[in-house]
Amino acid sequence: MKTGIFSGSFNPIHTGHLILASYLHQYEGYEEIWLTVSPHNPLRERFSREKDIHRINMVKLAIEGIPGLQCCDIEFSLPQPSYSIHTLDTLKALYPDREFTLIIGADNWLIFDKWKEYKRIINENKICIYPRRGCNIDETALPSNVYLSKAPIIEISSTFIRDGISKGLNMNFFLTQPVYDYIRSHQLYTCLLYTSDAADE
Repeated sequence: MKTGIFSGSFNPIHTGHLILASYLHQYEGYEEIWLTVSPHNPLRERFSREKDIHRINMVKLAIEGIPGLQCCDIEFSLPQPSYSIHTLDTLKALYPDREFTLIIGADNWLIFDKWKEYKRIINENKICIYPRRGCNIDETALPSNVYLSKAPIIEISSTFIRDGISKGLNMNFFLTQPVYDYIRSHQLYTCLLYTSDAADE
């Protein structure tokens, strides 16, 4: 079963994430896309346990009832910080019947040599790169198991949404209604202190 691993902080998950996941599922042959919530990205600030729970809950709310999209929290059971090589190794051992593909943004591909064991990730796994504005990828130079997705470029970021909420702006059209209701009911991102995490998608 062709399964895409779409990892992120999802702080919060927004419509841009869902558009990309839905596109890959429906247009590029992925039977399932696993939105994998990262507890501690080594290139970013660590989240508190409370924030971890909120982020997982919001992903589950965002994709509830959507065929082909699943929430994956496997990285919370792995050593911290979270490295993609460990996630991929664990998932392949647990689900040998699945054909996993790592889904990353073009911005991350341009700094992929900073990732832990990046050469082994490339040698042992398939990788899908989704386009990001300002990040030019030479498709002719990509390894045979790495490809550039035709997904549309979505100019929405979690940082933008957190900032908008902290300013009291209506962010209803950037989030699914259940996620927006959850954010408001738990009073998330209502002060800039909550938005101190490093910028994310």
